[in-house]
Amino acid sequence: MKTKYFLLAAFLTASCLVRSVAQNYDIYISDAGNFSSPPWQILKFDANGQNGQVFIAQHLAWPQDIFFLENENTVLVSNLNNGRISKFNASTGAFIAEFATGISGPTRMSLGPDSLLYVLQWQGNGKVRRYKLTGEYVGEFTKTGVPASIGLDWDAGGNLYVSSYSGKYVRKFGTDGADLGNFAATNLAGPTNIWFAENGDLMVMDYEGASIKRFDNQGVYKGVFVSGLTRGEGVDFLPNGHFVVGSGGTSSIREYDATGTFVKNLVAPGTLGLITPNAVILRLKPASSTQELYRDVTFVTPSVGAVFQISNPEALQGVDTLEVYSSTGVLVRKINFAAGAGWDASNVPAGVYYLSAKLPNGAMGRQTVVVQR
Repeated sequence: MKTKYFLLAAFLTASCLVRSVAQNYDIYISDAGNFSSPPWQILKFDANGQNGQVFIAQHLAWPQDIFFLENENTVLVSNLNNGRISKFNASTGAFIAEFATGISGPTRMSLGPDSLLYVLQWQGNGKVRRYKLTGEYVGEFTKTGVPASIGLDWDAGGNLYVSSYSGKYVRKFGTDGADLGNFAATNLAGPTNIWFAENGDLMVMDYEGASIKRFDNQGVYKGVFVSGLTRGEGVDFLPNGHFVVGSGGTSSIREYDATGTFVKNLVAPGTLGLITPNAVILRLKPASSTQELYRDVTFVTPSVGAVFQISNPEALQGVDTLEVYSSTGVLVRKINFAAGAGWDASNVPAGVYYLSAKLPNGAMGRQTVVVQR
């Protein structure tokens, strides 16, 4: 996902982006190859879907998802075949160690509202597991299992939704993990990724139904949003408001605009041997060695909440804009605080965000905040 959400894409308009920043990211793709049999690989492309390279080709076992730990320059890859989440160097792709083991077919990984890593299980009891970002196992979050679970997202109230590929439904769980029953259980043939749109609708990628379908905030089916998407799996969102998805039927990464209209193949079919894309992740390019390192600065208070107010104007003299980045390094908004405004984050998904600004002395200041409701 996740990450690379649809809700975030609404904020990424041309009026709030600097052109050089908008293109300053890479695209990573998990290739499931022949599913339970290799070849398997993690591919890397520039923002235009060009200059591709095989980023990881070893120590994979039916890879499922990609999650970057920016603070330590590592990347996690979940592997369904061996029940492991493996850790690699985020710059070179070299294997480092196992992050977690003993999982019954890990699929999606996503940072939750509590800053823990949520991991879905394809097999076993199907319950959602949680880990600290150090790899320490916290425990099972959901009280009920979801078989063949492969998509997750949170609504504005912090409730968790999990898709079941084999069950053909999306299950809803409360903020405490309590089972709230099926949320969407009609018109689905094999759901994979799910995400909430700006208006609160749930978008469901239907792998077997060759489409993306829309449900309202009560789980009522509203129709097909994207058609002709064969074996769709993996999604992330571009700075221009478009979104990209993996198409196993065409062995490509397809780009759509905000209305669900096909734009182009961002990564052409079969590039670098791509067979079955099942995760697509955007990552902001890390600062080069010639750029200033980040310095911890308190820009806003509180550090946890939904509304943040500028609290340290002295540190920002000569600066009028804060940039907000998601936990995966994607620029999601710019805040102009010349009039003393803060950031109302009540309409973005819960999780970890980074506020950044270039300070008058040339250093880069950064503050970590947690959006929580």
